[in-house]
Amino acid sequence: MFPGFFEWIWDGGHVVFMGGLWYALAIIGMGLTYCILKAAIETAQGKGAGHGHDDHN
Repeated sequence: MFPGFFEWIWDGGHVVFMGGLWYALAIIGMGLTYCILKAAIETAQGKGAGHGHDDHN
């Protein structure tokens, strides 16, 4: 069931479950955003050399 369906009743169990779901999804999303931004910034700065390259510091 999804909140948009008419059978949905916002009782305590649903509130806790949906709150936990969105909390977990927010943490995963922030972690992915951080990693993607960090990789993009390091690549733009020239720190993105791959494995086997001898031209990094």
